[in-house]
Amino acid sequence: MGDYDPGLLELAYDAKRFVLYMRSIIEMAPLQVYYSGLLFTPESSLIRGGYLKNIPWVIMEPKVAGVWSSLVQTLEGHTGEVQSAVFSPNGKLVASASTDKTVRLWDRSTGKQCGVLEGHTDNVNSAVFSPDGKLVASASKDKTVRLWDTSTGKQCGVLEGHTGYVNSAVFSSNGKLVASASSDKTVRLWDISTGKQCGALEGPSWVNSATFSPDGKLVASASLDDTVRLWDTSTGKQCAVLEGHTSWVNSVVFSPDGKLVVSASRDKTVRLWDTSTGKQYGVLEGHTGHVNSAVFSSNGKLVASASSDKTVRLWDTSTGKQYGVLEGHTSWVNWAAFSPDGKLVASASRDETVRLWDISTRKQCEVLGGHTDYVNSALFSPDGKLVASASNDKTVRLWDTSTGKQYGVLEGHTDYVNSALFSPDGKLVASASRDKTVRLWDTSTSKQCGVLEGHTSWVNSAVFSPDGKLVASASNDKTVRLWDRSTGMQCGVLEGHRHWVNLAMFSPDGKLVVSASYDKTVILWDTSTRKQCAVLEGHTDYVNSAVFSPDGRIVASASGDETVRLWDTTKKTTIETIETHDSINIRKFSNDGTHLHTSDGILQLESPLHSRGNQELAHTLTHSLYVTDQWITCNMKKLLWLPVDYRLCCSAVNDTGNLIVIGSPSGRVIFISIDFTTLPPAYL
Repeated sequence: MGDYDPGLLELAYDAKRFVLYMRSIIEMAPLQVYYSGLLFTPESSLIRGGYLKNIPWVIMEPKVAGVWSSLVQTLEGHTGEVQSAVFSPNGKLVASASTDKTVRLWDRSTGKQCGVLEGHTDNVNSAVFSPDGKLVASASKDKTVRLWDTSTGKQCGVLEGHTGYVNSAVFSSNGKLVASASSDKTVRLWDISTGKQCGALEGPSWVNSATFSPDGKLVASASLDDTVRLWDTSTGKQCAVLEGHTSWVNSVVFSPDGKLVVSASRDKTVRLWDTSTGKQYGVLEGHTGHVNSAVFSSNGKLVASASSDKTVRLWDTSTGKQYGVLEGHTSWVNWAAFSPDGKLVASASRDETVRLWDISTRKQCEVLGGHTDYVNSALFSPDGKLVASASNDKTVRLWDTSTGKQYGVLEGHTDYVNSALFSPDGKLVASASRDKTVRLWDTSTSKQCGVLEGHTSWVNSAVFSPDGKLVASASNDKTVRLWDRSTGMQCGVLEGHRHWVNLAMFSPDGKLVVSASYDKTVILWDTSTRKQCAVLEGHTDYVNSAVFSPDGRIVASASGDETVRLWDTTKKTTIETIETHDSINIRKFSNDGTHLHTSDGILQLESPLHSRGNQELAHTLTHSLYVTDQWITCNMKKLLWLPVDYRLCCSAVNDTGNLIVIGSPSGRVIFISIDFTTLPPAYL
């Protein structure tokens, strides 16, 4: 054999993973994706190390994993959670079923969507290929099973008869029958050639899943009565009840040789059963949440299980030992399936993605530090030196903006933290939590220095008055409460909303508070009298945010009705209604009052009260970073594409507009800083 260069081999591997990683978006904006690929590929990547110098305008890079994980591809396109994903028999396609009422077909080699199967009128709970790959059967909450021709994407049959949701459908090994499991407590058998029902297996409870044995002689069903049941397909009679689970059984599958059954349960376990004796053969324990599905590999040596703990776990069936953990989804994993050759696993998740994993590596996504769960808010301190992030992991974390490193962990809340905000002098942070409290923290020591208790439900936000003497908190108990910061005592309860209060903000002079509520109203309150001084009505859906203009004369509110309204705080009337075509959040007015900073970018205002000419507006917008959908934008032009694991659930930009912090559903908090003097001219 000739000599080979290990470095070139590693470079080739890097190049392959780089292309797979970026393939789904690379045709849309190749230059921006090239930049993103260099920034977000692992630190050990030779490509990153060799070519990162090609983007000198990024002066603070996001912290990324050290090595490639087992994740090969992420398939994006669904607009609802993905309930299941399976490979075609030849391994070339993936079919995914979603609450967006569609089944989507994907080319496994490219990751591109190659078909959308539309026709269901409610959530699609599962989709499966026929043994010859020519058909897909989908099961839906609309009480039907639908058959689709994979070559044309056309519907070629509707199996009707269930009187409840259809939770799963599966073909027999010869492709002649379909078995469907339903909340109507039955498993129904259908003749594919006629579309007629040819059997009904009736049990005592809602059926989540049903599957044929390889020889077609048995059907196994998983039920809400905590059991797995085996049925004789020729007689329709029950022939065994497999008992041992202590909660709902969500799925059941036969091994390739038919000798075992694997079941997944809400009791956090996967169980193996001997089909000849009905006895439990093994218990696979390790998940920390409900197990939603479990399936055998094609050779029967492995089991993959999907869980609400956001992981897929691999198990050795001969030993019952855990073989690997596939981590990366940002929400429940509903389904996992092996490719026919056993080299890949497809996982379907509530995070609206399907992910493909190479199980030969079994490398977990590296923990990057930071939060361990969804990040709900991130905000800069008044001097821009710190960021406070609030998370479902029950903590607030402080970050040094000069380095992007964690500065402190504020621990004490006993439930999700919904928001965290600095005091005007930056010395304190107020955090609002589902645990019904607001907590105050000293930013220099990261120690708790006060607990504000009195709300009777979740606290959604807390904010300091401009002089720092008061705190206003908004809660699901329908109230805004005022607190004396120095004593921690409640000094006012503002009552009047008829539904949850999402947010409260002080006016610049501290004389008013504005509150935004699910009752579709904005209310103004006098902080000295604690009385209501105006109810601003006009929105036709919940109001999620409201802010004062710098002079306090205007309130801007954003609603689920996809409008922003401007209100005159003196006349208590609407000045302007702006159609946004999406539900957005307002963060703040610009300093000159001519535009709003929102979750979707900059919104220019046309009201005469705020119009100061295009020249000043252009100046204020220069060098402004935002996150819009999957992109970091500069001056509203696409700059960097964000891979799915770095997508935002919240973000913040410093006052100079060159540093953006992004909090993600996975718990990552990343910082990216731009040097505008070396940025390509197209973005200036």
